[in-house]
Order: sequence, then structure tokens, then C-alpha cells
Amino acid sequence: MNLEAYYDYCLAKKGVTEHFPFNDDALVFKVGGKVYALSSLKQWENGEPVVNLKCDPERAQELRILYEGIVPGFHASKKHWNSVSVNQDVPDILVKELIDHSYELVFKNLIKKIQNEISKL
Repeated sequence: MNLEAYYDYCLAKKGVTEHFPFNDDALVFKVGGKVYALSSLKQWENGEPVVNLKCDPERAQELRILYEGIVPGFHASKKHWNSVSVNQDVPDILVKELIDHSYELVFKNLIKKIQNEISKL
């Protein structure tokens, strides 16, 4: 997966916006104002892309055992976030599935009013 594919995949979801809240390197995708994916542009440029994604805690533990490229989230809650090394031992299809999972976790925790507004888009 390259940066353009990652960017397009994340941004194509309903109600998603992109931000650079920390600096001009950390690309953050939000749904309903809540972060669901973030990544360093410099890491993509250096060929070592890593994406932080929210994950169900039990599944997060399982994935960390199965894949060297999935570790507890960098600068995030280690229980609820994983750092996923793209283009290592984690297949692109799984990366997309984990992006979907993160989006869904964040979306379902939004207040109903915001969920309904996003669903109408």
C-alpha cells in the first residue's frame, strides 16, 4: 500500500475529515471530530509507514501475537490503539480491514445526532 492508496481509502469513508493538529507531519483522519487513524508523512516518504488505528482490546492483543508489524499504539492508549507497520508482514487487505474496524469503533461511540448526520451524507 502506498500513501495515496491509504489517503484515498481513509478519506472515502462517510463524514471523514483530514487534519494536521500536531504538526505538518502527523496526518490525522477524524470522523465526527474524533480521531480514527493517524500516520507520519515522513515515515511514508522514508518507506517505513506506520498507521495508528483504534482496535478492540482483545483483537488488538491477538493481532500483536500474529504479526510483528502490529504493536501497541505509539503515543496512544496501548489498550485501545495499535501501530500497524504497512508493507511489512501485515497484508494490505488486513490493513484496510483494520482501518474499517477503527472507523466503525469511533463511529459507534459518537452521539446519535452526529451518527445520523453522517449517515445522511
